[in-house]
Amino acid sequence: MQEENPLEFNNRIPLDELKNSVEAIRGELAKVIIGQEDFIKLLIVGLLTDGHVLIEGVPGIAKTITSKLFAKSIHTGFSRIQFTPDLMPSDVLGTSVLKTDNSDFEFKKGPIFSNIVLIDEINRSPAKTQAALFEVMEEKQITMDGVEYKMRPPFMVIATQNPIDQEGTYALPEAQLDRFLFKLKIDYPNLEEEVKILKSHHLRKSKSPMDEVKAVMDVETLLKFRDQIHDIIVEDKIFDYVAEIVLQTRSHPHLILGGSPRASLSILKAAKAFAAIQGRDFVTPEDVKSSLKPVLNHRIILSPEKEMEGTTPEQVIDLIQNTIEIPR
Repeated sequence: MQEENPLEFNNRIPLDELKNSVEAIRGELAKVIIGQEDFIKLLIVGLLTDGHVLIEGVPGIAKTITSKLFAKSIHTGFSRIQFTPDLMPSDVLGTSVLKTDNSDFEFKKGPIFSNIVLIDEINRSPAKTQAALFEVMEEKQITMDGVEYKMRPPFMVIATQNPIDQEGTYALPEAQLDRFLFKLKIDYPNLEEEVKILKSHHLRKSKSPMDEVKAVMDVETLLKFRDQIHDIIVEDKIFDYVAEIVLQTRSHPHLILGGSPRASLSILKAAKAFAAIQGRDFVTPEDVKSSLKPVLNHRIILSPEKEMEGTTPEQVIDLIQNTIEIPR
């Protein structure tokens, strides 16, 4: 008689289709993008949790092309907005135009009215244009001339910024940063990945990378997956674990600003998605740990002393995580 594997479990939520669809998206992007597995995984988690993602990295490391290919792997609308110092809110949201036939005003929707919106160099535009995103990112609507215009689901903003060239940029305010589920810091590829990038480019010849990727998930399926993630099981000890971590950020001596309740909710949502894409219908402490840095690194502010010493938000998150007992 064959012994039962004690590590096996039966899901109460059917997650096979979700897990297979996530692998299909990864497979499509792997046709062009070398490495960046964590980056792609976190983009997928953002999509599944109805969250926005801020990407920070130096030019030339495939931030924009990865985002564009990711959007193409979903059968949905896509638009790209290049933020510049002279960009006005109406260039993003849209504007009312006078109709000559009846002298009425008609609202012409701007490029924000799409499903996946890529904003390149979000910190290149001044505060007035950045503020135009506040309502739409949080409430999935814009208000123009007293009229509310709802966004069609899904609605996801993927924004990029360059951490090096700060001349002519406008730092995002804390309220704006807090509307992003994740801030992802992308680094250079290693030697092996760099060689693969060179070979892949050589073999592709004149073919556009956009031609290599096809859509593998539609909107109806995505919305179904989001409903399934809402049902992922979370035990009381996980709620306590998340709350204790965020509470520690508010009183830690290395920080002058900790995480808000929105940070706690973001960690929980991301942890549930991490569980789901691995085919589990319950959250583990490891899922919470996977969520901490991308959720918290843009929501906490270091004390001036620690910033001058070169301490990073990620290091403080590790310190906090290591002082809290992992639930069993």
